[in-house]
Amino acid sequence: MGIAFSVLASGSTGNAMYIETNQTRLLIDAGLSGKKIEKMFQHIDRSLHDIDGLLVSHEHSDHVKGVGVLARKYQLPIYANERTWDRMSGDIGPVDSGQRFHLETGTVQTFSDLDVETFGVSHDAADPMFFVFHHEKRKVALATDMGYVSERIKGTIAGADALVFESNHDMNMLRMGRYPWNVKRRILGDTGHVSNDDAAKALLSIIGEQTKFVYLAHLSQDNNLKELARMTIEQTMEENDVDSTHNGIQIRDTDPYLPTPIQKVL
Repeated sequence: MGIAFSVLASGSTGNAMYIETNQTRLLIDAGLSGKKIEKMFQHIDRSLHDIDGLLVSHEHSDHVKGVGVLARKYQLPIYANERTWDRMSGDIGPVDSGQRFHLETGTVQTFSDLDVETFGVSHDAADPMFFVFHHEKRKVALATDMGYVSERIKGTIAGADALVFESNHDMNMLRMGRYPWNVKRRILGDTGHVSNDDAAKALLSIIGEQTKFVYLAHLSQDNNLKELARMTIEQTMEENDVDSTHNGIQIRDTDPYLPTPIQKVL
């Protein structure tokens, strides 16, 4: 079977991702209501009763809104680093001590046949981290909510078979848009979000010969368009002699409300 995943939701209104192997099923973040996440699991023909753990990247509401509800209803083990636990505990409500687990930044946690590597990112949260999933010789990386893509991050996720990668905003749309300047400054800053242009430049040094899928994630609904994000990535690749079609790389969209089909990485 290899490794398979679905980006259940991606954007400022809520984020969640599902990943599975033969023996392991994980939910990453739960930034929507419990009912919405249940519907998304129905959409991909999976069950929350089968989840082995819920990993939390950071405490922002678009990543933890449904964590407490799902933990209590499905008795899910919740994994987060210490500082994230401290910040989100008041927002997610009571979680039984037997369901609270620590997964620290810069470590590797093994879930049966799936290794989860964590890495820190620059974002305005207590201790934000994201994940690389290793199964046999396959590698899937999730990297969003970054003010910039450091060389360390590039090295950690380089050569993944599949990438779920932030392409949050178009610079011109953001600058000309309706957001107040303090919000624009936050998004553009080193602890904000990665633009289409910066995502495209970073991907040039991240994609490898085995990379087959790049999912553009956490797109702003006010300051970006799926077509614009995709065009920016593809154009930058072409200008740098990376023929995504020839190399077999598929650039794919994610959506705030509709899960992507289950994608197998064999």
